[in-house]
Amino acid sequence: MSKVLFTIQYEIVPDKRDDYLKVVKELKNLLKADGLESYEVYEVKGKTVSFQELYTFSSPEAYEAFDDMNDERINILVDKINSMSVEKSTRYNTLVQLSNE
Repeated sequence: MSKVLFTIQYEIVPDKRDDYLKVVKELKNLLKADGLESYEVYEVKGKTVSFQELYTFSSPEAYEAFDDMNDERINILVDKINSMSVEKSTRYNTLVQLSNE
């Protein structure tokens, strides 16, 4: 079965960095779902306000189920991140692993 990588890349407002790091830490502790193998956040090298979230799902079905998930606390944290991000800096990407067949 093919894995799915979902990425979100964005820049945050520079004076919101400390708040952002706290929100991401809480989000990492809450994000648990069937088929979500990992959730990691990376800082773009040399850019202290540019980040990328990387979600790894075990299958396309797990990705779709996660996308449909509705957790109020997670939604609040995601909204906080969105409010800290620089307008029009967010880019989404969904990658599906090639089959070995």
